[in-house]
Amino acid sequence: MDTARTVVALRARIRSWRAAGDRIALVPTMGALHQGHLSLVDIGRRRAHRVIASIFVNPKQFGANEDLDRYPRQEAADAELLRKAGCDLLFLPPAEAVYPRGYATTVSVAGLDRPMEGATRPGHFDGVATVVTKLLLMAFPDVAIFGEKDWQQLAIIRRLAADLNIPAEIVGAPIIREADGLAMSSRNAYLSPQHRAIAGALFRTLQATAATLSSGASVPDTLSAARAALQSAGFAVDYLLLADEQTLAPMDRALPGGRLFAAARLGSTRLLDNLPVLPA
Repeated sequence: MDTARTVVALRARIRSWRAAGDRIALVPTMGALHQGHLSLVDIGRRRAHRVIASIFVNPKQFGANEDLDRYPRQEAADAELLRKAGCDLLFLPPAEAVYPRGYATTVSVAGLDRPMEGATRPGHFDGVATVVTKLLLMAFPDVAIFGEKDWQQLAIIRRLAADLNIPAEIVGAPIIREADGLAMSSRNAYLSPQHRAIAGALFRTLQATAATLSSGASVPDTLSAARAALQSAGFAVDYLLLADEQTLAPMDRALPGGRLFAAARLGSTRLLDNLPVLPA
């Protein structure tokens, strides 16, 4: 596996692959890789001849009081994981390669950025949409793969690719979970041993809530009970709602395309998860 640190080097390698007729997959990440990220590489290997993984901790998607400075960075370890996973090229640009001096453009996706994460993290999705648009235009992959844990992000990326006529297939990859159901995330490393011991309760509560909603139970009553259960377990719940998985509009009953979304904190660590809710 080779490493490219400039757009010029990235595109030079892509040109040689294109000349050979290869399909190219892109796996954008912020590093601190785990098995969830490596599953995206595996999907890329099955859908394309060549896989590029990018690692870039994007400053534009962190708010003023968020964890940019303490976000885990482990370049050598990440590179070794990608090599073993069969990645062909690691794109590891410095900030000035992504946002050169005088950079003045922002990509916004109106509407989808407002609920859930957008309500508590203003500007976050502008940063996500901007960097993903740049990565897609830098590499012009045939397919780009994103994890379903960050479902709202996935919906926004699908929308921007369609709206901007970016010719990459946007693929959502299933959530990879720990043995107790906790969705794998780089931020799980922040959990204290005490909080890690109870973190799996988020998934179990969502499973039970999704089953209850699927049976036709009242959405407000069911969500209220789930919120109380999470709070009793030690979570501070930011949001818990049933919404359409494409428009992210709240739903008042279980219908096809419904999905249960949650964000909850244990100490200073914020956990996200989601599950489909299938009507009976």
